[in-house]
Amino acid sequence: MLRYEALGGDEFAPETVYLNSASSGLLPARSAAALREALTESASYGTMGRDYFAPATAARRAFGRLTGVPEERVALGSSVAVRSAFVAASLPAGAEVLVAEGDFSSLVNPLAAHPGCTVRAVPLEALAEEVRPRTALVAVSAVQALDGRIADLAAVREAARAHGARTYVDITQSAGWLPLDIAGFDFVVCGAFKWLLCPRGTTFLYLGGDAADWPPAVHAGWVAGEDVGESNYGVIGRPAATARRFDEPYAYYSYVAAEHSLGLMAEVGVAAVHAHNTALADRYRAGLAEAGFPSRPAPGSAIVSTPGLAGAEPRLAAAGVRIAVRGGLLRASFHLYNSARDVEKVLALLREA
Repeated sequence: MLRYEALGGDEFAPETVYLNSASSGLLPARSAAALREALTESASYGTMGRDYFAPATAARRAFGRLTGVPEERVALGSSVAVRSAFVAASLPAGAEVLVAEGDFSSLVNPLAAHPGCTVRAVPLEALAEEVRPRTALVAVSAVQALDGRIADLAAVREAARAHGARTYVDITQSAGWLPLDIAGFDFVVCGAFKWLLCPRGTTFLYLGGDAADWPPAVHAGWVAGEDVGESNYGVIGRPAATARRFDEPYAYYSYVAAEHSLGLMAEVGVAAVHAHNTALADRYRAGLAEAGFPSRPAPGSAIVSTPGLAGAEPRLAAAGVRIAVRGGLLRASFHLYNSARDVEKVLALLREA
């Protein structure tokens, strides 16, 4: 049954019909309050008045719980692109990297830019069957940012294992609304400022496999030492025993808010968000089809992209609807703060247009 009420209670009160979570999620009230408090404190005596590490530690733990992986395998950073460069640096010279055509640039471009890699792009639906003995890495987004298509991650994982290839999965467009099992992959990255409702500058990296086989921490900073009090100057003599050895210095304010955003997502639950988001997206797809505007096929996705409607975006914006145009497609993304009323308003405006 389609819910007419948004999830999240008093945490959200958007002044618009916000259908652009695939670009950036809304910040919950609790996260905004924590951020304001931290900023106010910093205006008088700076972040040294607080524990710099506490928010990052809490956010790491919360992400591990939400995704079902040990926090000891989670590293913190600033962007997907930096993590892609890290993964690229771990590959042998001449490595073939298999990617999906049109996947997000922050995932694939650092891999293509690395002088030791050769990137081969194939259709998303053919990714698993295109793995070859020479393939060193398969990199793919769990959900495609352009049109919401969902990758068959299980098939990709099995094909990679059969050919001895590593796997690198970007869950930026799926974490928080799509139930996922990430434990069987070698690297999993997540920019948390979209569906996980964190500020920009919040990125998580899960490392699978045997810790003894983890690559060198080429982007590690001073926070990556086993004893951070000893790792401020010179070469770090004792890297952290956990995935913290791959941490970048933390964007403090981003992680102050992230702790609270991830807490809210855990309270609501991924299963509830998934049911809510996909019900709204399905109703929107049906309404588009009824009006003669079939969307790009992406069954089960919270992202709906439609050709032929990009020109309607200014009209929607003038009516208070925040939606995106990507690749000539009108892209709507439905999240917990949306309701069935939002769907009906957008469909009515599109019919009028």
